[in-house]
Amino acid sequence: MKIQPLEPGMFYHVYNRGNNGIDLFYDTDCYYHFLRLYEKYMNPVADTYAWCLLGNHFHLLVYIKTEDEIDTSKLEYSTVEKPKVVNASKQFSHLFNAYTQAINKRFKRTGSLFERPFHRKLVSPEDYFQKLIYYIHNNPVHHGFCKNISEYPWSSYGSIVSEKPTQIKRKEVIDAFYDLDNFIAYHNQDQNLFDIDNLIIE
Repeated sequence: MKIQPLEPGMFYHVYNRGNNGIDLFYDTDCYYHFLRLYEKYMNPVADTYAWCLLGNHFHLLVYIKTEDEIDTSKLEYSTVEKPKVVNASKQFSHLFNAYTQAINKRFKRTGSLFERPFHRKLVSPEDYFQKLIYYIHNNPVHHGFCKNISEYPWSSYGSIVSEKPTQIKRKEVIDAFYDLDNFIAYHNQDQNLFDIDNLIIE
């Protein structure tokens, strides 16, 4: 299977799940730890526009930074030697490996935790951006975790509607929906996702 590289300056829907469908997140601490590692490994190389963590999988909408946009002083590597070229795919691998090691140690398990390779779909900012963000935020409702998007704590929806500091690209997301009121109204309506079948990985 040919793996699509993560190209700098592009948007991607990134998705991964537990190996053979196993759970990735066992309790609240697991969710928090994954987010801490995500900030550590991915924030230097990617801007995040939407995210959602569920029991056995997650969804991200990210922009991969260009070389000029990356602050290499903040990068975390799995080896001492600094790579010549910053590779966003390898940063994702560092994230997944670090999280797997932590989970294996804590829960006394062995072996891989995530499916390999992780899934990615190239997204154009004009390409049904609103529907993809809605799809990511609506995933907990779709899978029966809650009845309303606003009830679920492990997605970027709450960060976007809040005024608290956040790493999410809040202004850019709200601008994609024109304003905050429209963002909320859009998420409170059932959306036809037929148009983004090619961007959804399920």
